[in-house]
Amino acid sequence: MAIPRTRPYTGPALLSYGFRPFFLLGALYSGLSILLWLPQFYGDLSLSTLFAPTDWHVHELYFGFVPAIATGFLFTAVPNWTGRMPLQGNGLLALVLLWIAGRVAVTFSSHIGWQAALVIDAAFLIAVAMVIAREIVAGANWRNLKVLLPLTILAAANIGFHLEAHVLGITDFSRRLATLAVITLIMLIGGRVVPSFTRNWLVRENPGRLPAAFSLFDLLSIAVAVGALALWTAAPDWTGTATAMAIAALVQFIRLARWAGLRTWRDPLVWMLHAGYLFVPIGFALIAAGGFWPELVSPLAGVHALGVGAVGGMTLAMMVRASRGHTGQQLKAGVSATLLFTALLVAAVTRIAAALIDSHTGVTLHVAAFAWMVAFVGFGLVFAPALSRPRKRH
Repeated sequence: MAIPRTRPYTGPALLSYGFRPFFLLGALYSGLSILLWLPQFYGDLSLSTLFAPTDWHVHELYFGFVPAIATGFLFTAVPNWTGRMPLQGNGLLALVLLWIAGRVAVTFSSHIGWQAALVIDAAFLIAVAMVIAREIVAGANWRNLKVLLPLTILAAANIGFHLEAHVLGITDFSRRLATLAVITLIMLIGGRVVPSFTRNWLVRENPGRLPAAFSLFDLLSIAVAVGALALWTAAPDWTGTATAMAIAALVQFIRLARWAGLRTWRDPLVWMLHAGYLFVPIGFALIAAGGFWPELVSPLAGVHALGVGAVGGMTLAMMVRASRGHTGQQLKAGVSATLLFTALLVAAVTRIAAALIDSHTGVTLHVAAFAWMVAFVGFGLVFAPALSRPRKRH
């Protein structure tokens, strides 16, 4: 994504482009909050939130971390799609503060009440969707309006999450609806950037087979996957859902194989994207296996393949690439970013393993949490200088 022209701006570099504050704060928050999760889970720590410990953990992944990273990405992509100026300065700061207010409101909801926490927390995604809609409409970039659908579903899932937690005491449906929204967003955006970046690198560095062009197969594979996720959201225990998930896993494996990822092993910046997307079909396959053989495969294995592997992997890979490219650095992963992504892979594999062996107290769960913390706090520490300084000029 090329940087479009910008208005004259003399404020803090951190507020000069959407990806800067949201990537930095989202990564640090995600990595540090996991340190609060395990003590909560074991009953050694109690936060001032009305959410049950697991609900707080899930909520802050899907409605805290993911919206921050998605906003950073979309606020960088939309100006390229529309040719309009990016949001900067005070307008961007207002959204950053609104996101922070949501994190505080949820964590201290026992003091302000669930209604106030809902309103403050839900406001961020609604505001982001409105800004993006305004830019796309003003730029007459109608084909990209589709990104608003998963954002709107995610916003609705967030509202439902608060309501479900208050009425029932624990969430269920809204968790799966959030997963549907986020994985759909990954399939839409991933289907654009992964083959595009792969093609660019292969043409330059390794001529030969290139990623298949976007075609009817891609549309059908997304439709099948979204349909399977919708069935899982509504009826997770139905046998038909497991069958749909198995089919979705197959078509997503085929879709990924069409992008020639095996030919990119020499460039971590490219294969990271393929590795992150790989957890989409893996997650579908594990959910299908859990539906067919629940006594052998925990449904949490597939959930964490999607949440830790696909969401964590794709966000980290995109954050590294966008942060390097848009701050004027060389488009190379480097040792540090490669190690950070390796930590993310360790987190994904060990968290899936913990679910498969039903380990809630074993070393695998602790390794997964520590590796996730290393990946995202590490990103914050490594990239904070570049994200906080003006873009390098060559």
